[in-house]
Amino acid sequence: MTPADGILLGLAGFAAGGVNAAAGGGSLITFPALLATGLSPLSANVTNTLSVWPGYVGGTFGYRKELEGQKSRAIWLGVVAAIGAVGGSVALLTLSAGVFKAIVPVLLLVSSGLLLVQPRLAARLRNQPAEARQNNPVLVIAMLAAGAYGAYFGGGLGVLMLGVLGGLVRDSLQRLNGLKALLSLVINTIAAIAFIFYGPIDWVSVAVIAPASLLGGFAGASLMRRLPPTILRAVVVTLGVVVAIILIVK
Repeated sequence: MTPADGILLGLAGFAAGGVNAAAGGGSLITFPALLATGLSPLSANVTNTLSVWPGYVGGTFGYRKELEGQKSRAIWLGVVAAIGAVGGSVALLTLSAGVFKAIVPVLLLVSSGLLLVQPRLAARLRNQPAEARQNNPVLVIAMLAAGAYGAYFGGGLGVLMLGVLGGLVRDSLQRLNGLKALLSLVINTIAAIAFIFYGPIDWVSVAVIAPASLLGGFAGASLMRRLPPTILRAVVVTLGVVVAIILIVK
């Protein structure tokens, strides 16, 4: 890794931490940065998974108050999400790198689209009355799919998870955000464990991004929130779309 690469990844990690705290979608910053340093799409993906794990831990810890009273729901959905994550991890590690390289532009566009509609989703969920329906079979299937998606790629996972929970579990937005943070941590942890043993991880990049992301989650969030949310979201979405286009024409 060159000094320039180290600076790029450090800045990307810090910015991703702030973006995740303010709006979500930080992987759309770190993933392109890893690609820019010369990593393959597959290596960049698994490296990114390990790099952003501390951010998921911090996010879950920050929502510990909202998680109170959700133990049974969290355990049940956590098990379902973990099963999906195992499937997604196996798929990523067993399918050829060419398959992932072909599908990653689509995943980038999907995650960018999820981030784009996030404000409308949050507004729709804001005042829903509390009513848990965690045994809904549609929720089980959707959570399995979210777990698989999160382990396979992960970009936009938080927004996707909020959409699933908001559509099928009626509760306040803040409590759903807390549950989303915990379930995202479960999925990311399953994927991280699998990738540690079997994935093509660039540990030097992890060592740079992980602490920068954690620091960005604390210090960078206040800076990010000074930007108008629409501008911040537009920048991140544009970055995701541009990288997807570059990978398509490459």
